[in-house]
Amino acid sequence: MSLTLRTISREQHLAYIQSLPSASHCQVPAWADVKTEWRSENLGWFDKNGEIVGAGLVLYRQLPKIKRYLAYLPEGPVINWYAPNLEDWLQPMLAHLKQQGAFSVKMGPPVVIRRWDSAAIKSGIQDPDVKRLRDVEATHIEPRAFEVSDRLRKMGWQQGEDGGAGFGDVQPRYVFQVPLANRSLEDVLKGFNQLWRRNIKKADKAGVEVVQGGYEDLAEWQRLYEITAVRDRFRPRPLSYFQRMWTVLNSEDPNRMRLYFARHNGVNLSAATMLVVGGHVWYSYGASDNIGREVRPSNAMQWRMLRDSYAMGATVYDLRGISDSLDETDHLFGLIQFKVGTGGEAVEYVGEWDFPLNKLLHKALDIYMSRR
Repeated sequence: MSLTLRTISREQHLAYIQSLPSASHCQVPAWADVKTEWRSENLGWFDKNGEIVGAGLVLYRQLPKIKRYLAYLPEGPVINWYAPNLEDWLQPMLAHLKQQGAFSVKMGPPVVIRRWDSAAIKSGIQDPDVKRLRDVEATHIEPRAFEVSDRLRKMGWQQGEDGGAGFGDVQPRYVFQVPLANRSLEDVLKGFNQLWRRNIKKADKAGVEVVQGGYEDLAEWQRLYEITAVRDRFRPRPLSYFQRMWTVLNSEDPNRMRLYFARHNGVNLSAATMLVVGGHVWYSYGASDNIGREVRPSNAMQWRMLRDSYAMGATVYDLRGISDSLDETDHLFGLIQFKVGTGGEAVEYVGEWDFPLNKLLHKALDIYMSRR
């Protein structure tokens, strides 16, 4: 199959994404407007009949002081990753990006390699010899994903470290998902562990209500988010980031981003943002106050978001990143513990890959990043 690659308009890009069952929220054209510190370009792959068969959002970050760029395709490009002629898709992309002044390319193929169901994760947590998810036998393995990795290596792509070099914003290699396709809501709720079901009941009994918010509620979101940042010791993004995110994503598609609050006696106790692309829904950012935890607002909010996703016809509810640590003393362990209660599955992607177009500059970037 002979393929050509060229810059396309945002409209063409969006139309292509909308024709698919789903794609990553990092690959919709409006994501470029969220990441204002990067320059962006929309790429399209065309077959010999002139039909668009793939698309990619490229973000360019300039190196300090020189006109050379890191080209980044977060969770993309959106192409046929299992094509036997993968080179014919990626070589024209590398040639084009080099022409644009890129010294290095980073991409995140949206290709799943392994899945672990909740039972497998729980047995791993209970086994004192098991410290990482990869020490647990996977429930499902995708053999084609190994072929993708082999092909990329043969072409000269290098697998990024877990945690990635890049400019901070790397995409998680391990995520947690609740599959919704071909399941009833009763079945989904039955999959929750006892503690989750108890907490959902507790919140209901206490009169916790979960409501959707709008742009005008983002300041209240920010209040809860900053409380969370102090408690969990991370640097919060500014309110302007979420305002921009809301404006640009929802002008592309009015249902792209949603905001939820769980409140008790009129006081907001927890909040979350949600992103929607086709049949894939992501729980994106979460926040909660230090008070009112006994009425279980976070469980109530997740259950409502899951039900809303189901009502929209979503095939997967994605709780985003987890660490692969199953060690109870690890500070990130709580994350997987909370998410595993939903009865979903841990999912491992093939991770991010780098192609150094200029080995010297690529190395210099690595050194610069490791010192930060």
